[in-house]
Amino acid sequence: MIDVNSIRILHDKCTKCGICIKKCLYNAIDLTDNKIEVNGNCNYCGSCREACRHGAISIERAGVLQANDITAFKGVWVFAEQKSGVLGSAVIELLGEGGRLAEALGVELSAVLVGHNVGPMVEALSAYGADRVYIVDNPRLENYNDELYSAVVCDIISRYMPEIFLIASTSIGCSLAPRMASRLGTGLTADCVSLDIDIESRRLIQTRPAFGGNLMASIICPYHRPQMCTIKPRVMKAVSPDYLRRAEVIAPRVVIPGAVNASVIDIIKDAGQRVNLSEADIIVSAGRGMEEPRNLEMIYELAGVLGASVGGSRAIVDAGWLDYRCQIGQTGKTVRPKVYFACGISGAIQHLAGITASKLIVAINSDPDAPIFKVSHLGIVGDVKKIIPAFINEFNKGGGL
Repeated sequence: MIDVNSIRILHDKCTKCGICIKKCLYNAIDLTDNKIEVNGNCNYCGSCREACRHGAISIERAGVLQANDITAFKGVWVFAEQKSGVLGSAVIELLGEGGRLAEALGVELSAVLVGHNVGPMVEALSAYGADRVYIVDNPRLENYNDELYSAVVCDIISRYMPEIFLIASTSIGCSLAPRMASRLGTGLTADCVSLDIDIESRRLIQTRPAFGGNLMASIICPYHRPQMCTIKPRVMKAVSPDYLRRAEVIAPRVVIPGAVNASVIDIIKDAGQRVNLSEADIIVSAGRGMEEPRNLEMIYELAGVLGASVGGSRAIVDAGWLDYRCQIGQTGKTVRPKVYFACGISGAIQHLAGITASKLIVAINSDPDAPIFKVSHLGIVGDVKKIIPAFINEFNKGGGL
């Protein structure tokens, strides 16, 4: 086991003044039996040490791991995100990509499953490629909490030492990953679109868009482990399941922190989008070419006829026409629908980065030189406000696509 970071109270110097308790933002310091102690909530931020006027707090941070330390890390792990007992679709994609990396490295693929009553999901994780599943099942973990989840997952990582850890770039993943990387003292590459392995050095080559999508940067983490990255959903291909596979299940004993700064009071389900954009088979997406917000009514009508989800470019999301959850592109969602309608979208490179995996792209734009036509499979040059009603009329006659 690796002690990533450590904190000590120097009791010979401590006067039990309590300033450190007041300054701690994480309720990580207690006065117990007339003695100052640090509990499991600590994230080693150092605010207590700075506040202590007596030099009674010592924090030791993990230094740069040397090559012989790195060789002790083995295996590819995937964070098995779940909500309300339902496995995230992006997890299936990560298992496919993780399996490819594990095969190249000659190691096993593992999944980390955290929550409550999550045992039934082990079968799916096994079927999609996990050789081993680390499961932590506790009522306090029923709803996602970044403080609790990061403490639990980091505890398991420090004990079993994987060399690669993959997380989906979902709202949960984007909250969990940086907190974990900070606790583990390792690097993190966000929103990767491609992964590869340098077999000789066993380094993970993590490729992501940079400079507004104008170039692709390949990033490595040569001195620290695990090599961590988040991956945009719908970028990697899922593998076909094999329900005869049986993964080894390990239930490690972990310490779940006591007090937390935030807790879930209630969960209100979104009554808007019927289908998550990342999972939609048909998407009708709008851009600035729709001219004004009221014209989005025809977008919703077309989506209703087709049983589709509604998306949009960053321009109209920034303008307040659509909610951010509808934004598609580099700074929004990456989608892989069977059919993607781009209505009045010019095709900025940031938007194209989120749609190029679509099987069929239908573009409608009045500008024949719009970049969207370079990636579309079917391009229609004309007034989108006239063409969409014509589509609605024809699809109504024929019963949809």
